[in-house]
Amino acid sequence: MIDNAPSPEFFDRANALINLANDQCASTHPSEVSASTLYASARFNAFIVAATTGNAETMTSEKARALEYFTDQFRKMMEANLDDFVENFDTYMKRADK
Repeated sequence: MIDNAPSPEFFDRANALINLANDQCASTHPSEVSASTLYASARFNAFIVAATTGNAETMTSEKARALEYFTDQFRKMMEANLDDFVENFDTYMKRADK
């Protein structure tokens, strides 16, 4: 059986980005930070597609597949995190109030 569980480093990288976003919330509205993180993720992932396809022609032919993959991954991650917050709402939001 293949273990598809993310490595600890996966969560370390994610937490570093979340911490940066949280820090930015001190000087601007969280919705602005959210928009910036969404843009950054889209921009970085477009770079990944460009780097792995190697040229504009191949990138164009892979665009629909890349959009499907990344939007599917985001939906799955967003659903899992929403479920986690629902399940742990009082704990997470109490910590956020500090």
